Amino acid sequence: MSPRILIVEDEMIVAMEMEAVIEDLGFEPIGIAADTADALSLAEKRPDVALVDLNLRDGPTGPDIGRKLAERGIQVVFVTANPRMVANGIPGALGVVGKPIDDGTIASVISFAIGQRDGEAVMPPPGFLPFGSGNVSAGQIG
Repeated sequence: MSPRILIVEDEMIVAMEMEAVIEDLGFEPIGIAADTADALSLAEKRPDVALVDLNLRDGPTGPDIGRKLAERGIQVVFVTANPRMVANGIPGALGVVGKPIDDGTIASVISFAIGQRDGEAVMPPPGFLPFGSGNVSAGQIG
């Protein structure tokens, strides 16, 4: 079964482009959420990975959404133009990658998240800033 991916993004053109790339890569997009209510509702479909923006239709709720999704066992990767907003890490989330994000980065970030879920020794892809045991410092972003 293909990994199931949740997209949490309120810019519909960006979200639809990500959805198309995810489908082309052979993953299963389970939906697009533009706010907290949509994200938590779609989480009921049990995605494997959530790609979460920080600023959504209901404000800068991405960090809280990411925390709630991670508590449900979903691998969370933040995808944002403002990675410094989560520079200190979010409990349970894997890390952050900056926008704009290209097809190859989407593929490598999802593969990394699935590898982490499966307990594999995988290296973070280029451009991905892991939260891990040590938090990402603002000096590492840029």
